[in-house]
Amino acid sequence: MESQRGLLFVGLLVVSFLLFQQWQVDNAPVQQPTETTQQIPQVDSANNSNAEFVPSSTDTTEEINQVATAGGIVTLTSDVLELKIDTQGGDIVAANLLAYETEQGSGIAMPILTKQGFTYVAQSGLIGAQGPDASANGRPTYVASSEQASLVEGEDSVTLELTFNQGDIRYIKQFVLARGAYDIAINHKVVNNTDTAASVQLYGQLKQSAYIDSESSMMMPTYRGAAYSTSETRYEKYDFDDIEDANLNETTRGGWVGMLQHYFVSAWVPNQQQTNQLYTRFLSNNGEAVIGFKAPVETIAANAEKTIEAKFYVGPKDQSKLEQLAEGLDLTVDYGFLWMISQPLFWLLLKIQSLVVNWGVAIIVITIIVKMLLYPLTKAQYTSMAKMRKIQPKMAALKERYGNDRQKMSQAMMELYRKEKVNPAGGCLPLLIQMPIFLALYWVFIESVELRHAEFGLWINDLSSKDPYFILPLLMGASMWLMQKLQPAMTTDPMQQKMMQWMPVFFTVFFLWFPSGLVLYWLVSNVITIIQMLVIFKSIEKEDAKAKA
Repeated sequence: MESQRGLLFVGLLVVSFLLFQQWQVDNAPVQQPTETTQQIPQVDSANNSNAEFVPSSTDTTEEINQVATAGGIVTLTSDVLELKIDTQGGDIVAANLLAYETEQGSGIAMPILTKQGFTYVAQSGLIGAQGPDASANGRPTYVASSEQASLVEGEDSVTLELTFNQGDIRYIKQFVLARGAYDIAINHKVVNNTDTAASVQLYGQLKQSAYIDSESSMMMPTYRGAAYSTSETRYEKYDFDDIEDANLNETTRGGWVGMLQHYFVSAWVPNQQQTNQLYTRFLSNNGEAVIGFKAPVETIAANAEKTIEAKFYVGPKDQSKLEQLAEGLDLTVDYGFLWMISQPLFWLLLKIQSLVVNWGVAIIVITIIVKMLLYPLTKAQYTSMAKMRKIQPKMAALKERYGNDRQKMSQAMMELYRKEKVNPAGGCLPLLIQMPIFLALYWVFIESVELRHAEFGLWINDLSSKDPYFILPLLMGASMWLMQKLQPAMTTDPMQQKMMQWMPVFFTVFFLWFPSGLVLYWLVSNVITIIQMLVIFKSIEKEDAKAKA
């Protein structure tokens, strides 16, 4: 197999893989949302209402009656994160990432949680016998310590407190934001001033409209949906169709639940030393999906107090920070089945970028390193090609001699391969080994938030999006054409020759929509391959000349 044909074979496998992924997305059953009218929500048998979903407690069978009352909005701001919190229930109804823009140069902070246009909120509270969220009067309306709390210069954190009194029990919901951090400490403090013990249970959940446009495309097959982790399963996707089909019910030590989108994630991380229950619900009335956790039931002794803690993360898919927060949370940077290759490649890319500063230069450097490491395979590939070309006249003679006798022809060819010390798969196997590396780098380039809006230079101002002027894809197509011309064709079939001539054109069209960082990688890889081809072929010619001398 000649190198160009092998390269195209690998490329076709990649494109086929991407097409198959997008076919799965496009052909998934889609249910249209049901139109609803504004009214006071009613409770069904699953404690499911149009306004809210609050899970039933494990220690009470009391029916929860949700009342649609509105609270006020308070703001909590750090240097990197702005949160909008509804005092009705103490839910986070908006989260804006101040260090990330919606579009490059827009100056608009990237919204993750929102209630504008569609619902995507983080909810938490206390259920159970004395839980305020389980009250027949609906979820509690808290009193905020201030309408706005911001991180002050010189301080490491900022805190906002919400307070609610129910009889002689005081509930304090505390939000703590640290400088430079996207994880929020959310503490529920229960002050029991009664003469009897109180029982509560913490829950946290994410609720999102399931019927929203996805950022995914054939060349950027990204995931938007839910995911969770247990002690047995480090990372498992649970998309909106899964949530609609069946309710998740997992009991695990530690664990987490989250909602994913391209480059960003929100996740509830309960106490990792406790046994928690993970669950999902689909709210068919308004087409919203819920994924959440319930912590163990807590008892607060008479005239005592207790603080129940959980963490909530909303921000970029920063692998190092996510890994520190909870086991498996870094896997939300989803490199697919080749994660064991992608992770070290990403680590290497980070190290290179820390030295060269520019992400585009880092891609060029890592391409050179990968090609140098794979040079022995490349040399074996082209050496095998050269040997195969040398025995072409002998193979033609065998075809002339044996005609349509396939058995004798096969035996004669195997004998020829053995005699000439030629491995017919020698040119193909190295390419098959290189394919996982290409795919792994592909996932690194489309999944790593570090490359989002990363500039290279000149006209390339975002390596995570397509080349705005399509210059890199055209150069890549030209490099493929040159590689083809440098390799004498082994086939004499006019149809195959015509197809091979058009392949660079086909691939150029495909690469028009690839992230420019990936096209840059492929272009540099082609240029290095051309140089290696010239060196290897020249070396083979010298060896042949010496052998004839």
